[in-house]
Amino acid sequence: MLKNNLLAIVASTIVCAIVGFLITNFLITPQYQASATMIVNSQQSQTSNNLTNDMLTTAKNLVATYGIIVKSDTVLDQVIDELGLEMTYEQLADRVSVSAVDSTQVMQISVEDENPAEAKAIVGKIVEIAPDVIQEAVEAGSVKVISDARVGDAPVSPNKTMNTAIAGLLGLVASVGFIFLKEMLNNTFKTDDDIQKHLGFTVLGVIPQVEVED
Repeated sequence: MLKNNLLAIVASTIVCAIVGFLITNFLITPQYQASATMIVNSQQSQTSNNLTNDMLTTAKNLVATYGIIVKSDTVLDQVIDELGLEMTYEQLADRVSVSAVDSTQVMQISVEDENPAEAKAIVGKIVEIAPDVIQEAVEAGSVKVISDARVGDAPVSPNKTMNTAIAGLLGLVASVGFIFLKEMLNNTFKTDDDIQKHLGFTVLGVIPQVEVED
């Protein structure tokens, strides 16, 4: 069954892959990512010359707390005002991500935007404003910038290769599913055995189909 429809399956897969590539390449706006890193220090580590595991653990745990503060309206509203951004707090918060680097006390702040220069400016302004807000809100430590805002040369999304592969896979699945569905709904007799099996009649003869040439 699939062998007889192999050409249709291959064609459907290729067409869907091409459509996926074209949509990704021409209809989806590329997004660039800018990021900066900050190190989190606990109050104990600031007052002690010898770092202990407990101090490092405390600093790592503070990364999650500081991440919430970085994405708060206290910080982001100020970023919007100082940069004159034409977006709401919610829109900016959706573009900002904060994470610990390899489960360390280093915190990475990233921003995605279709304009790489704007993404870099937003990250730069966040790391400028955030330390003072964090120190005022949490008296357990501080943060320091260890890597200024940088933006990659290539967009981080969309992933053209992945989208093309997914579109091709969907085309493959859809074509195979359609063939199976068509076969299941087809109630015509195809062989002598089908007639005997379903109707109980014995086939006495078969009239062949002959093409007559003009």
